[in-house]
Amino acid sequence: MTASLAATDDERKEPRRAGRFTYVGFEIEPDADRVICRYRLDEQDFSEVVSFPGGGDWSSPAVTEAARLLFLLTGVSYYKAGAPPVVDLGETALTATELEFLKDFYLDGLGEFAYRNGIDLRDLEFLAPELKRESTAGYVPRRKSPLVPFGGGVDSIVSVELIRPLVDETENPALFVVNRPGDRFDAIEEPARVTGWPVVRADRSIDPTILRSRELGYLNGHVPVTGIISAITVLAAVLEGRDAVVLSNEWSASSATLYDHGRPVNHQYSKSEAFEAAFRGVLAEALGDGLEYFSLLRPLSEVWIAARFAEQPQYFDHFRSCNKAFLIDTTKRYDHWCGVCDKCAFIDLVLAPFVDEADLAKIFAKAGTEPLRNPELLDTFRRLLGLVPDSKPWECVGDVSESRVAARLALLRADRADDEILRTLVAEAQGHLDAAPEELLKPLGRHFVPERYQPEILRNS
Repeated sequence: MTASLAATDDERKEPRRAGRFTYVGFEIEPDADRVICRYRLDEQDFSEVVSFPGGGDWSSPAVTEAARLLFLLTGVSYYKAGAPPVVDLGETALTATELEFLKDFYLDGLGEFAYRNGIDLRDLEFLAPELKRESTAGYVPRRKSPLVPFGGGVDSIVSVELIRPLVDETENPALFVVNRPGDRFDAIEEPARVTGWPVVRADRSIDPTILRSRELGYLNGHVPVTGIISAITVLAAVLEGRDAVVLSNEWSASSATLYDHGRPVNHQYSKSEAFEAAFRGVLAEALGDGLEYFSLLRPLSEVWIAARFAEQPQYFDHFRSCNKAFLIDTTKRYDHWCGVCDKCAFIDLVLAPFVDEADLAKIFAKAGTEPLRNPELLDTFRRLLGLVPDSKPWECVGDVSESRVAARLALLRADRADDEILRTLVAEAQGHLDAAPEELLKPLGRHFVPERYQPEILRNS
């Protein structure tokens, strides 16, 4: 668990905020296979274009509903430029379910942004006409045709391999990738090729003004991007008549990064169980029960996922979760693991109990040194294990208890017996009441995976 963190008022003076954020409207352009979303922050207009090169059936009522939800969620990227106290939905009517969902998406999804910018969003007011639905869009898909958002890391690779035996390849299960137009990340494309599955794509063109936020004096910070990607994936799935959007968000994604005045702040909110459950409710109300949206890994720990990934050595030379592999500036983008960031350290740590030291040394070879063999990273690992107060990084990494269990398990291996970092960490972690390793190797909570997509670990739990 993470300890509470409460900054003083002097430390967190609220910056100047805009007055009103308005949802102007969205347009579907079937001939161009794209949706245009328009917003206004006081007097500044923004537009975002999301294109689907593969096309699909734009005439379906379900597509219009999915585009509308995309419009609702994408707005958060533009709201945060000024973080005004009023969000005006304009002519876009919302059901009670959608309104509550959107409020939580802003308040909790922007929790990190608000905390780090010293902004209190609890005064946020939403103005929206009320929508009373008489029926859903009645979406009817083809069966066993999942779309799997794919980031090229351990989690999404494990999802593909768990679901592979449950689907018929003739039904064309596919990966899903969102990029800027014309851009491709090798860290995604290489492992995607290893899966052998086709890739469905979307191009997201963020308004160029918002990309100049720092230069123009706008507020900046983290947004719940997984929620936005989820909405884009739903629209892609409906366009192609697919029956499921399969996420790869694990149990610990629901853990708070820290607590601010008793309120959880979670860097991974839109990967959490709370977001998943709420978005499922919104989708069911709009589309009916034809599309399943769920995380295949929801009740599973990072330790269990790492153990399963270790059984897939064909990916060892191709996967990368290092943030520097995903830099927007291609001149600064790495073609290898950097070996020093929090993500590199966590991946090395969680795989160490299950992957030979020699294989991990090879994976991180271009970085110069495997993270667990780099004494300068001891404090980085201390933060991952929660051995200093309020230390969990603002990153998509596991819970501190998972990291402590991984360290203990790794130190039991013969090829890690001389690892000074692990010895130090395990000694300093003595006294923490973590779950037994065997508890992290079985499901830990509820999930929303329908029976037809349940891997053995979930069917037998």
